[in-house]
Amino acid sequence: MPDADFDRILVTSALPYANGPVHLGQLAGAYLPADLYCRYQRLQGRDVVYICGSDEMGVAIVMRALNEDISPQAIVDKYHPMIRDTFERFGMSFDYYGRTTSDVHAETSQAFFRTLAEKEVFNLRTEEQLYDPEAEIFLADRFVQGTCPVCGFEEAYGDQCEKCGSALSPTELIDPRSTLTDATPELRETTHWYLPLGDFQPKLEEWIGTHPEWKPNVLGQVRSWFQDGLKDRAITRDVPWGVPVPADVAEAAGVDADGKVIYVWFDAPIGYISATKEWAEAQGDPDAWKRYWQDEATQLVHFIGKDNIVFHCLMFPAMLMAHGDYVLPENVPANEFLNLEGRKLSTSRGWAVWLHEYLDDFADLGGPDLLRYSLATMLPETKDADFSWNDFQARVNGELADVLGNFVHRAMTFATRYFDGEVPELAEPSDLDRDVLEQLAAFPERIGASYERYRIREAVQETMNLARLGNKYFNDAEPWHTRKSDPQAAANTIHLSLQLCASLAVLMAPILPFAAARLRQMLRLDGVRSSVPGTDDSGIGWGDAGQPLLEAGHALGDPEILFSKIDDEVIQHQMDKLQATDTTDDPQEPDTNELPYEPVKDEIVYDDFAKLDFRMGTVTVAEPVPKADKLLRVEVDLGFEERQVLAGVAQQMEPEELVGKKVVLVANLKPRTLFGLESQGMLLMAEDRDGRLTPLTADGENGAVVR
Repeated sequence: MPDADFDRILVTSALPYANGPVHLGQLAGAYLPADLYCRYQRLQGRDVVYICGSDEMGVAIVMRALNEDISPQAIVDKYHPMIRDTFERFGMSFDYYGRTTSDVHAETSQAFFRTLAEKEVFNLRTEEQLYDPEAEIFLADRFVQGTCPVCGFEEAYGDQCEKCGSALSPTELIDPRSTLTDATPELRETTHWYLPLGDFQPKLEEWIGTHPEWKPNVLGQVRSWFQDGLKDRAITRDVPWGVPVPADVAEAAGVDADGKVIYVWFDAPIGYISATKEWAEAQGDPDAWKRYWQDEATQLVHFIGKDNIVFHCLMFPAMLMAHGDYVLPENVPANEFLNLEGRKLSTSRGWAVWLHEYLDDFADLGGPDLLRYSLATMLPETKDADFSWNDFQARVNGELADVLGNFVHRAMTFATRYFDGEVPELAEPSDLDRDVLEQLAAFPERIGASYERYRIREAVQETMNLARLGNKYFNDAEPWHTRKSDPQAAANTIHLSLQLCASLAVLMAPILPFAAARLRQMLRLDGVRSSVPGTDDSGIGWGDAGQPLLEAGHALGDPEILFSKIDDEVIQHQMDKLQATDTTDDPQEPDTNELPYEPVKDEIVYDDFAKLDFRMGTVTVAEPVPKADKLLRVEVDLGFEERQVLAGVAQQMEPEELVGKKVVLVANLKPRTLFGLESQGMLLMAEDRDGRLTPLTADGENGAVVR
């Protein structure tokens, strides 16, 4: 649960560049997980404000404008409403979605810059930078491409290599070239303001040290920057588009401000602040933004992708420290990258799924909820994940339709047919009935704990487990038999099944907001607290969903099919569409065919092999081992006994990916103890040349000997 010291939560998602539509990789990185988290917090009745907006400054906008031969303003005016409206259709629950071309943003960014200048935080430096003699312009980072000095990638940009992730400066590139004219740049003198990050490293290290709970991928990247030593970062540019450097600051420094703008990665995070100001103004309380940015009782959380870690964990916090009036983030739950059909997603090469196109194609097939659920089950929380249309279909058909939808439909239709469309009375519950009630009571806290730890995938799995509990209970109770032999037992089954449906109508709202609303309508369950902003936060909330919510005799609405299955033809159409837009293989994708194979080990005799006892088993439990980043505790059913195994795969796969799998276990390996837990065997894994692990599986019965 949130720290008791915090009275409110301020959540931000990285501002998307307004130079193109939203794709699935962006959704899975910074937006969908934040939306689920905020919807959950609202259902808890907490004071949460979710801020985002379009990043309309920077070189990416200028490059798109040059490619389309129109002005940067025309580009952002085209894509900002497209992004905003697409997010709204998808069910993103922003309290406010702003834009960085607003007057409020320019004023806020310049005021922030001015404060740091008055405090003499910046270093002013005149030095040589790359200049395009044909375009007659100094080249900002993204206007320069060349060979990365770290990994040799030939299409690295002047600020970062997108292959190895190294932060660069344009002058470090080998054989640099202008992306505007392809000319070879010249070095010419110019003057800029620098943020001396190195001066802030001791404070940043001390602050980061107070957050050991942050994700390992975030802390790992930050510590690598610390190890290399933080360096001065230029926070102004010579480009024709951006928030202008304040004229009074430039005049005081004796610098010609003409053509100089604030670096986009200085002004973009300030966009969170300016958007919060605009939100407060819209609420009729202009000073409300201060409570969320300047009151220590605020819990600030940044949801981002891994390519933004350095800016949100080092640069922006250093800016906030230097200013002195703002809270620092309590967590930065950055996600890794989402690949597409086994390849790196590449918008420039047409290898992408665009959100607005998905919403059009699936408008009559289940809409946003299908994608929300499918993506939420595969979020790249600790490692890169892969989206495939076949997996999407399997999630929809096998889980949304066959598990969740099937359970709701069985409970509703049975109540309609045999109990006059009302909730029957619960009387003299059986041991099975009481067990279900006891299990139900634990779900809100268990799911909530996953959200609080930013383990969104785990929260989604636990939510679906409630539907699985309902299906199992319905099957075990067999109301189609007891309806005649023991009518009260059948009534109890339907009563409790409907209570589970009512709880699902609350607990699944963060993930499936549209389906949750339809389910509440079917159940005629009124008075549920909303998971969207700007509504009354009273009524039935998250914590109430662990107990029965429907009175006996409550009249139900008409049952409907909650989820329909997706046909193969629909998936094939999406695959054909993706292939049609694919222009070429992604050269940034590592070619595993060029990687060396691991050498074959020394010969052994058959007797050496015969000593090993391989057995088939089914994974029944998989969960993280506390304080062990690499280990999962796995329970394997061997048929004749259960085994506990510690598998070093936590950084390769999520626990839910193992549960239910048929695996091969080395059953006669001498047990050993790690982190206080005994490991009674070893799971066999196939390791590809690129280091990816895949569990060995087979179709034998549990306990079968593998020879």
